[in-house]
Amino acid sequence: MRRPRDPLPPPPELPKFTVELTVERDSQGSPTEERHAGTGLVRHDVALEESRLDADAARVVRRLEKAGFQAYLVGGCVRDLLLEKSPKDFDIATSARPEDVRQLFRNCRIIGRRFRLAHVLFGGGKIIEVATFRQKPQEVDEDEPAEDLLIRNDNVFGEAHEDALRRDFTINALFYDLERRQVLDWCGGMNDIRGKVIRTIGEPTVRFREDPVRILRAVKFAARLDVGIDPEVYEALVNSREELGRAARPRIFEEVSRLLRGGAAHRSMWLLWELGGMSVLLPELSAFLDDEEGNEGAGQRFFARMRAIDRVVRERGAPDDLAMWCALLGEPLAEHVSGVRDTLRAATEFLDLIAERIAMPRRIADGVRRILALLPKLSQGRLGRVGRTELAGPALDALELELLARGASTAALAPMRAELASQAPVPVVHTRPAGRRPGRR
Repeated sequence: MRRPRDPLPPPPELPKFTVELTVERDSQGSPTEERHAGTGLVRHDVALEESRLDADAARVVRRLEKAGFQAYLVGGCVRDLLLEKSPKDFDIATSARPEDVRQLFRNCRIIGRRFRLAHVLFGGGKIIEVATFRQKPQEVDEDEPAEDLLIRNDNVFGEAHEDALRRDFTINALFYDLERRQVLDWCGGMNDIRGKVIRTIGEPTVRFREDPVRILRAVKFAARLDVGIDPEVYEALVNSREELGRAARPRIFEEVSRLLRGGAAHRSMWLLWELGGMSVLLPELSAFLDDEEGNEGAGQRFFARMRAIDRVVRERGAPDDLAMWCALLGEPLAEHVSGVRDTLRAATEFLDLIAERIAMPRRIADGVRRILALLPKLSQGRLGRVGRTELAGPALDALELELLARGASTAALAPMRAELASQAPVPVVHTRPAGRRPGRR
């Protein structure tokens, strides 16, 4: 597989962090905490500053502990704190059952059917998610057929060490004990934090067959955190790429959207293409990028759009999802309808295939088609009738990404945004060409 002609941007300097190497091993039975004896736990003394912790999450942890339950900050927030990054969310894992959490917090609701979670609610729509420790599903034989490895039941309560071992990657399996100011590590995650490497918990091929969405999560973490991928894991990612076709389709759409809006769209899409995952999820885009002879500079143009998304994310936050999907699919869609008499039908068929494959919502599929048709007129600096529809904001975001990708001025956007702000939007009615039946959603 050819790589794009434009190289990846130089990696930014990684954040510096320090960890005191004072360690207690529970395999011999720790006098300080007998409940983890024999689990292979390694404790790392890490004095995270209280100001870097979410005050509400810390209060939830301490109230659970005061009530006699085990409770820890867990997962991505611990990983990001160790990397001197700002966590997006602070999640908690606890021995308390959801009903126990609801009894302790009046501002709590329980969600989920297959596996219930407690959401502790705070002002401004803020949610602290509290999950009861879960067990890893029953061990599977890696020689079993792929359909026999897919996890369908992941909802059995367990112990803290079991909860750590069921997670996807070692760097996501670290627990932080607020009281002792220690990182609890059952999986070697601290070594991988120091080594800046993505490694699965367990045999990588089996883990990706259990849940193919982990392939996209590996791409996301490697790109967003700017860390390496263990060679064995990398090989498994390539060899397991076809498993993405078995993943839950709504999860696929959401994970690809996260790759776009996470601030590392350029790296994420480059890695997804390199691994071959793009040929499974978005073969139309993959074929467009692979055809360097027929589409000279395709890689350069596409990845310039991905860099434009990353620039906007850095400067003011993610653009509208519609705009990012326009940047992702715009050129292969334009190539597909080129020279076709009924461009509306051709564009709809193109997007319907993608929507069926990855459960793209109708709002996105129809919006991409409409916005791409509007961009030539918008590029002349006039809003026109589109200014009275809900597509106006996403369309201007899409135009901004196109201008940034071409290195053109975005000055004309300011008056159009001002005009848009003075108008009340009219809801968009999603329509399809006559005779077409919508795909399953």
